[in-house]
Amino acid sequence: MDRLRAGSRNGGRVGVTYKYFGAPDGATAARVPISMRPEELGGDELGMNGMFTKIKPETMAAMVLTGIEGVPLHKVPPLELVVLHPDYAVVKLPMTVVDPLRDIGEEAVGAAAFIWSTVPDRGGPRDAFNVYQLLHEWQDFSHRLHEAGHQPYCLVWP
Repeated sequence: MDRLRAGSRNGGRVGVTYKYFGAPDGATAARVPISMRPEELGGDELGMNGMFTKIKPETMAAMVLTGIEGVPLHKVPPLELVVLHPDYAVVKLPMTVVDPLRDIGEEAVGAAAFIWSTVPDRGGPRDAFNVYQLLHEWQDFSHRLHEAGHQPYCLVWP
C-alpha cells in the first residue's frame, strides 16, 4: 500500500486509484468494495491481485479500441455504473475492451501502442513504450478474465 500512497499526491491533491478486477456479474462486482476497505483489497474475484493503476477506465477503453479496433475516439462506448457510493464507485467496462486483446500478436500490440501515442487530446500515457507495456498487462488481464468467464470491472476511489 505504501507504493500507492507515495504516488497518490499530485500538487497537493490526492489522486484517484483504479483497481481493475473480474467478476461473473454486476451483483458480485458490487459486493467487492463493501467486503473490505479498498486499501485492504489484496485479491480479487479471480484470486489474483487484479491491477492497480492510475489509468482511468475510459482511457484504458479508448487505448484498446482506437489502437486495435480502429474505433474513432468519440465512438468509444460509455462505461456502465454498477455502484456509486460516497467513498467509491464500481464501473463495468465493455467486453469489447478486453476481447480484441486476447488473439492479437506482438506486432499488433506494438502498432496499437504507436497509434495511441499519436491520438490527439487524450488522457493517459503518451509514450508509446509505456502504452505498449500497459497493453501487455491488459492482455494478460484479458486472458485471465476469459479463463474465469468473468466481465471486466473497475473499482475507483480517491
